[in-house]
Amino acid sequence: MKTHAVSLLAGLLFALGMGLAGMGQPSTVVGFLDFAGHWNPSLMLLMCSGIPVVLLAHLLSKKLAKPLYAERFPARSSKIDASLIAGAGIFGVGWGLGGICPGPGLFALAAGMKAGALMVGGLSVGILLHGVYAGWSKPRLADETGTR
Repeated sequence: MKTHAVSLLAGLLFALGMGLAGMGQPSTVVGFLDFAGHWNPSLMLLMCSGIPVVLLAHLLSKKLAKPLYAERFPARSSKIDASLIAGAGIFGVGWGLGGICPGPGLFALAAGMKAGALMVGGLSVGILLHGVYAGWSKPRLADETGTR
């Protein structure tokens, strides 16, 4: 139960940060991708501000025998294959065309914005299609951290 509460809190904090940064507005993402026109660097500044936070968390996690709220750390994989490249490409193209990514999309949905509803609908269809393709209909006993 603690794992779910911590995950919910982290998600809410992330959504709040994305909302305050204006990432629920597709014009922010489109402005970042408009190098030839009126380029908006705010998304790059937001991404770069997360680097020290992740670096600190990574360094702290190396000192722990196990995570605070899971049985073990996720298995790290450096496997780069065709499905990873294809999935990343599809995600990137969808993000660029739609101008909204999942975190801010959920924020936009909660705020009642049409762009959020479209993004979450498209993301849901993509997840379902992947589930059919990958055979996710089989139940999992636990995820890579040992959490059910």
